[in-house]
Amino acid sequence: MKIGIPKELKAFENRVAVTPAGVLELVANGHNVYVQTTAGIGSGFADTDYTNAGAEILPTIEDTYAIADMIVKVKEPIQQEYNLIRENQIIFTYFHFASSLELTEAMIKSKAICIAYETVELPDRSLPLLVPMSEVAGRMAIQEGARFLEKPHLGKGVLLGGVPGVKPAHVVVIGGGVVGAQSAKIAAGMGARVTIFDKSLPRLRYLSDIMPANAVTRYSDTHTIREVCKDADLIVGAVLVAGDKAPEVVSKELLKEMQPGTVLVDVSIDQGGCFETSRPTTHLDPVFVIDDVVHYCVANIPGAVPMTSTLALTNATLPYALNIANKGWKNACKERNDLRKGLNIVNGDVVYKAVAQTFGLEYKELSL
Repeated sequence: MKIGIPKELKAFENRVAVTPAGVLELVANGHNVYVQTTAGIGSGFADTDYTNAGAEILPTIEDTYAIADMIVKVKEPIQQEYNLIRENQIIFTYFHFASSLELTEAMIKSKAICIAYETVELPDRSLPLLVPMSEVAGRMAIQEGARFLEKPHLGKGVLLGGVPGVKPAHVVVIGGGVVGAQSAKIAAGMGARVTIFDKSLPRLRYLSDIMPANAVTRYSDTHTIREVCKDADLIVGAVLVAGDKAPEVVSKELLKEMQPGTVLVDVSIDQGGCFETSRPTTHLDPVFVIDDVVHYCVANIPGAVPMTSTLALTNATLPYALNIANKGWKNACKERNDLRKGLNIVNGDVVYKAVAQTFGLEYKELSL
């Protein structure tokens, strides 16, 4: 199979979909790999690293799309890429369709095979291709939240861990999945007082067992979230419904009851955001303020640490990419139900129910 690795076009996205080590594996399995020039620079990989691994370097993104049977990316295609995608071409990447009708309609029109990292799902309902970036985003949510709590960045001027004689910050984490657990662990490790919300009692019991004493669990309901958030210094939104739009758990009205300089970090922004007032931002202009509350809503948080993120992502995605390349997407999806769940749009049909329901589109049951 001919596999193309384009340079990411999303603003301040420095990750690359496949490392030189991953290219070596693909080439060893008999595939031709084409990498757009400088695609790996942001992650610390030069073109020569890829040629030494057996890839061919192409000068433009147009060349990369034109030659490839399968495109492996990090982020969803943006408008400049829509017309480069052709019928039956496999696009393997994070799509987050539920956050963008424009993207969904463009991929329907393209009649490509859209396999989304974020909906590949194992029998235990874990999301193996989302986990590594969720781990990075969860940890970074606290790192960035602590920065924007500083007064020069419009925050309260609170030190996350406090000092002897001065109470630490109160960090509220809404959602106890991978992102939430990582956020809570880092915040607690920095000495903050942490409250973790989730709707699953088994998950709350698990988190209660593994977290240190300065992290407590609470059952997630509207009243309790409202009461706890009034006292918060930093609130991390870490709510996920696989493939669907994130539910809004913090209303615009609640902002008026928060203290000025409170910081909200919406990690769910890729799926539409879990705060009513959220809108996507970039690493160049990461925050905005509503009712004196600072909102950090960067849609590609792990892109700020590409040397870590690219390695973590390739570790997870490469076995799946190899499976698709070795067997073809149909056979690979027949054999592996987890990969089959990654199929979102196939030849113009929406085959992932949550995406169809989000936009009121026709859902078609996929037959392989």
